[in-house]
Amino acid sequence: MGRLEQLLAAAAPGTMYDPDTDDVVQAELAADREAAVREAQRIEARADELQALRELHALEQTGSRDGDEAVRDELTRRAGGYVQTDVDAWLAHALAAHRGHHADPAAREAAAGLLPPPVLAHAALLAALVRLVPGVEMDQLAFTARLATTEPEAARDPAALLARARSGAS
Repeated sequence: MGRLEQLLAAAAPGTMYDPDTDDVVQAELAADREAAVREAQRIEARADELQALRELHALEQTGSRDGDEAVRDELTRRAGGYVQTDVDAWLAHALAAHRGHHADPAAREAAAGLLPPPVLAHAALLAALVRLVPGVEMDQLAFTARLATTEPEAARDPAALLARARSGAS
């Protein structure tokens, strides 16, 4: 006999189940709320950390972490909707170079569903160019951010072409 069946069997005849009075359900809901608060606090703390690194011009010195896509959204919210190009470039570099949390293929796949098209296009273009021109410095590829931000759909086309050219050259 399941827990709900036991509850109803022990109750007065005709009693309807009410999740608002079910201690187990209420405990689960409280645990969910507590977890959501902890996650929001984690996102805020990481956003503070990335903001401090930005101000010190040291963002590149940290690797990406699980949840940084949500942190990007928090930073954008804090900035009144203004997209912070340096944070987007940092995330694109992490995706393209498979750095930090984004070293994991599952994390990169998840990021594809969480990041906006310009960041994904920037990462794809960076990855293709770095494979095509080994040893190229990221500062030499600053134009990729402008292209991806202006025309994310158009930036994916050369990324795909460059990836094909590289695989054909191998």
